[in-house]
Amino acid sequence: MNGSRIAAVGHYQPAKVLTNEDLAGLVDTSDEWIRSRVGIRTRHIAGPDEPVDELAAHAAAKALAAAGLTPGDIDLVLVATSTAVDRSPNMAARVSARLGIPGPAAMDVNVVCAGFTHALATADHTVRAGAATRALVIGADKMSEVTDWSDRTTCVLVGDGAGAAVVEACPDGAVPGISPVLWGSLPEMGHAVRIEGQPARFAQEGQSVYRWATTQLPPLARKACERAGLGPEDLAAVVLHQANLRIIEPLAQKIGAVNAVVARDVTESGNTSAASIPLAFSKLVERGEISTGDPVLLFGFGGNLSYAGQVVRCP
Repeated sequence: MNGSRIAAVGHYQPAKVLTNEDLAGLVDTSDEWIRSRVGIRTRHIAGPDEPVDELAAHAAAKALAAAGLTPGDIDLVLVATSTAVDRSPNMAARVSARLGIPGPAAMDVNVVCAGFTHALATADHTVRAGAATRALVIGADKMSEVTDWSDRTTCVLVGDGAGAAVVEACPDGAVPGISPVLWGSLPEMGHAVRIEGQPARFAQEGQSVYRWATTQLPPLARKACERAGLGPEDLAAVVLHQANLRIIEPLAQKIGAVNAVVARDVTESGNTSAASIPLAFSKLVERGEISTGDPVLLFGFGGNLSYAGQVVRCP
């Protein structure tokens, strides 16, 4: 039980970009109003012919290529998503079929915005137990499909995209690249973030989520660092769920990661739910803002008022 590590990451966003000015033509809002309240400038929106599994497969293919692996090297596929339209086949099976992965265990994980970090922990546990050799862990959501585009309180927030990571066993004697997860939830507060109804629509109690995230999550994020044997000041980067810049910045400050790069991908991608952490993480790696072996805190939070965080080593 040598632990696991992230071998490579990848991400994908649809080509269509929706600006704040575009939104001002749909609802009573403005670029200044949106930037001042949530910090978002643009977001990517998938078309009707771009389903969630297609977004996920593009990101996964990039992660596989970066790892120098083929689909046949993967024996576990986990897709974190809350915007799957159909119940079966699940997203993991659809992605596996798109990529030509032969005979994997294929499961979806629905913990909304904390889905990727839950799925990453599940892959880590599975590899540690010897039940899988290499896993594809994907966060993918098409939030545009569950959004009321006449509601200015929610439509200004969302975007579509996917991010992926290849998780594999560490070589003998190597330090684990994924630290123990800290996770939990407040199920009695599940009503604070919802995707429900027919047709399904995204809604949230913004002030409740803001207060919870900025007051209750900092000590939990620090505890996730403790489980890695690190202090917040040792982190090279912090990648929080990209919900809202007004949540990300005070939360990062309260964690105490004074030397860390703080991911702010929300400004150009919006809230992409389960995709937000792997998308932002992959961009930091791609731009060279963090280096191989750097400790990075990934911390997801949101729907169900769930949270999950772990320190990983940059691939």
